[in-house]
Amino acid sequence: MDIIKPFDPWKSKLCTCPEKFSLNPYTGCSHKCTYCYSTYIPNFYSLRTKKDVIKRVEKDLEKIPENSIISMSNSSDPYPGVERKLEITRKILELLKEYDMRVLIVTKSDIVARDVDLLSEMRCAVSVSISTLKFFRTFEPNAVDPEMRIRAMKVLKDNNIPVILRLDPVIPFKTENEIDSILNSCDFVDHVVSSTLKLRYDSLKRVISSNPELSFFRNIYLNLGEKIQNSFYLPAQIRRDILNAVKEKCEEMGISYAFCREGFRFRAGSCDGTHLIK
Repeated sequence: MDIIKPFDPWKSKLCTCPEKFSLNPYTGCSHKCTYCYSTYIPNFYSLRTKKDVIKRVEKDLEKIPENSIISMSNSSDPYPGVERKLEITRKILELLKEYDMRVLIVTKSDIVARDVDLLSEMRCAVSVSISTLKFFRTFEPNAVDPEMRIRAMKVLKDNNIPVILRLDPVIPFKTENEIDSILNSCDFVDHVVSSTLKLRYDSLKRVISSNPELSFFRNIYLNLGEKIQNSFYLPAQIRRDILNAVKEKCEEMGISYAFCREGFRFRAGSCDGTHLIK
């Protein structure tokens, strides 16, 4: 297929997602998150549209099985600022609705609330990423304020659309003390998926450049941590301690939770929240 591809091209042994497809309406991303793993894509921070994307998506939809899950997006946000004007993602959603596909939207944007009329008539769930309430301008310089994302999540929830908080990444020694406050702000969500910060060489350099006080990350990740495929992970016990804090808070609040590519067990219908899609 052309644009709609099977999810997880790296076939990670740690991936616990159900079988699904990936659809990125745009190439690249304008959020410029310092920790982003998708910078293996050339000129990633330069957002581009795809030629004849709507026609190409429709051709792909004719080929994939009925009742498939399509995830939007996994390398670039489906709701960059230009989406307000271009409405490329909205037009694709109209197609997905026509084909009665199950859809998982993953975004850091409040623009998703604009499409509540469409989403409320679809088999879908929306996952909104929030890593920090305090330091988002440092780590996510072009993304919208997390408070705006939370308001958008409430709009979706009020319209009976399943909402997932993607508490990801939790940045050690920097944002882990925000876990409770973020979860308290999102106490209405249906599911939480969380993950610790995983870095590549380039993202490690960007994170340290914008946060010089985190220069010790070089030792923690490169020497004390472990490399799994193309990413450096924190030492297992640090990861476990951080994710246990997420687990305990979610259990206290009665919200289901899961961990993304961590290798730790969890109890939930799915890691990504696709179990919420009817």
